[in-house]
Amino acid sequence: MAAAHDHPPLVLGIETSCDETGIALVRGQELLTDVTASSMDEHSRFGGIVPEVASRAHLEAFGPTLSAAVERAGVGLGDIDAVAVTSGPGLVGSLTVGVAAAKSLALALGVPLYGVNHILGHVAVDVLVDGPFPEEFLGLVVSGGHSSLLHVRDIATDVVELGQTLDDAAGEAFDKVGRLLGLPYPGGPHVDKLAQQGDPAAFAFPRGLSRPKDMAAHAYDFSFSGLKTAVARVVEGFTDRGEEVPAADVAASFSEAVADVLVTKTLAACERHDVGCVVIGGGFSANSRLRELAAQRFGEAGIDVRIPPIRYCTDNGAMIAALGSAVVAAGLPASEFDITIDSQMPLTRVLATA
Repeated sequence: MAAAHDHPPLVLGIETSCDETGIALVRGQELLTDVTASSMDEHSRFGGIVPEVASRAHLEAFGPTLSAAVERAGVGLGDIDAVAVTSGPGLVGSLTVGVAAAKSLALALGVPLYGVNHILGHVAVDVLVDGPFPEEFLGLVVSGGHSSLLHVRDIATDVVELGQTLDDAAGEAFDKVGRLLGLPYPGGPHVDKLAQQGDPAAFAFPRGLSRPKDMAAHAYDFSFSGLKTAVARVVEGFTDRGEEVPAADVAASFSEAVADVLVTKTLAACERHDVGCVVIGGGFSANSRLRELAAQRFGEAGIDVRIPPIRYCTDNGAMIAALGSAVVAAGLPASEFDITIDSQMPLTRVLATA
């Protein structure tokens, strides 16, 4: 395919794993356009994502979003060389809409189809912002449903998962604590904003899986369920005594605990594997305290830290187009057109197969 061009292939990326309909166009490592339609407002009144609502929103948004992306990029559908789409993990209905649309487009255009891993896309997108990756690096993916630590030598062909969340993901924990504090959905941004007004040392919340005996078996794994329970007990204690909950201090201390664990474990992995670069991605990487602590502690250790701008932290088409472009450049075989979605797609799989 690439031999027919004097420039890198033009890859269309489609992301529909949850509530954002994202479509982007990437040529090589250059982002031409990235358009996102979100149905978050439709879910906020329910206090969480409603799968059926998300699926219908994708159906309604796909056509207009695709048209806007192609128009803004100044290309035609016939210029597209490959279609990449999120095959998993994610919500079954949402993934199904995206994969069905991608199959139809690829078949109609006569171009190859690549069903790619959503989580790896959160790492791949940084190449569009900060340039080529080093020969090896660690990827920390933190989002509403995932917290994973990866050792990456090639984003398309050589990714090893060092650790993952054993229960709640970082973003999920923030949403749950947001509900405990009576904040709007999604809780993450609201907890983050409130935390900036509080004292991070007000409460000594636990750091999950950080004790010596836990580190022996789960050096790079994460657990935030116990932390969430500790926050709930503090809030209940104030409520039972008829006292006002010091929400800002609770939020700040909780935020500090989450950021501390994420950075500490990633830093330990860098030292253990002699890696000098960390790429942080996923919706929770927008968290201000995580960004501050990462910059401070990785900087002190002489480790380069790369975090994309906030617009590329949440789900978007650019991340899928970037990963698709890397897969094409690596010469990996395209997915078959009878691929199915995989809502629990493991990180050992970059590409979906039939």
